[in-house]
Amino acid sequence: LTIRLRRKEEEYPKSEDILKKMNVKSNKHYARKGKKKGKDNASDFFIEKGDTEVAKSTPRERKKLDFRNKLYLSPLTTVGNLPYRRICKTYGADITCGEMAMATNLLQGKRSEWALLKRHPSEDFFGVQLAGAYPDSVARASELVSRELDVDFIDINMGCPIDLLCNKGAGAALLQRPNKIETLAKCVSPVIDIPLTLKMRKGYYDGKDIVHEFVPKVSSWNVRALTLHGRTREQRYTRTADWDYIEKVAGLAGDLPVIGNGDIFNFEEYNDHVRSGKVSTVMIGRAALIKPWIFSEIKEQRHIDISATERLDMMKVYCTNGLEHWGSDSRGVETTRRYLLEWLSFLHRYVPVGLLEVLPQSMGMRPPAYYGRSDLETLLASSNSSDWIKISEMLLGPTPATFSFVPKHKSYSYKVLSKDERADAGENG
Repeated sequence: LTIRLRRKEEEYPKSEDILKKMNVKSNKHYARKGKKKGKDNASDFFIEKGDTEVAKSTPRERKKLDFRNKLYLSPLTTVGNLPYRRICKTYGADITCGEMAMATNLLQGKRSEWALLKRHPSEDFFGVQLAGAYPDSVARASELVSRELDVDFIDINMGCPIDLLCNKGAGAALLQRPNKIETLAKCVSPVIDIPLTLKMRKGYYDGKDIVHEFVPKVSSWNVRALTLHGRTREQRYTRTADWDYIEKVAGLAGDLPVIGNGDIFNFEEYNDHVRSGKVSTVMIGRAALIKPWIFSEIKEQRHIDISATERLDMMKVYCTNGLEHWGSDSRGVETTRRYLLEWLSFLHRYVPVGLLEVLPQSMGMRPPAYYGRSDLETLLASSNSSDWIKISEMLLGPTPATFSFVPKHKSYSYKVLSKDERADAGENG
């Protein structure tokens, strides 16, 4: 498939038709060229170790999916990979979604981008999230995904706050142009035979919430659900999520399911936000990175005092999943290690229930360094990335001599020092 895309041998008949009907400018860069002579062979299909069978050849009826009261794991860039999602499924996540993929990269046949869309058999309610600034490229990518992959829904990202995406007019930048959101949704929905959902923030600029202005007509675009994060793009992850606004939007959405997102860290907060009955369910992101068993806590309506040994066992399962997915050779081991370390930049923030004087732990809690109930629990609570390296070595063996690590989501960094550097730093040889 990726080879055919690079040769521009793929066709997008549904997209071309709807783009023409809606008089949307189309980028000819993705137009099909004449097929070159020669037979297709197995190398035309990108299937690596850990991939699942995804190709399909028969048309399907559009599914009617019910999001109500199902716990939805947020699509998480970098850390929301397939091995991690498998962990969340074991703890009770009902809905999972692949990492955000750029529509243009998919159309260009970039293998690394297509790898983000892989689905594990345990993911029984699974979607993919696409991002893009232009209706024509997002429509074509959506048509291609719907045609080639076995997924249950396609979600369009309209809330990512990172500069790299917003500067291209994608992600949260779309909130500056509500008319473009409508055009994009109307171009995508007719070209796929699975439900379309949207994920967005409440606005782009602080103090200028806009979703309530257009949400009453979203269902007329044939969108099946809307996920709303209770912050603006300008706020990023500062301040608390505005659940009053989320409920306001849900009340204006009519029959459109609204999924609330932001700052849910325990079952009490979940109960508070779904009690009104306005939101259909919630999407959980950072809390699931810090304590993936939050899904079990919500379903069992209790705080789970998971031991340090159980947490280490969870990481062992993650490493097994990673080696199965990325390969067990040296490259696969180091890929697994890198993603484990990224995850540890969140995992260490968990404070064991048995150590808390007041329940529950809040999302913003940053306790000073503390001693756990065991040496292992103390190690797992360390915010020092060199300790994360030690944990990875317990699970995956020694790091290479040239190993270095800079977390994408945190300011901590680590690199292997030479003997002289260790002496200068005051470390014993």
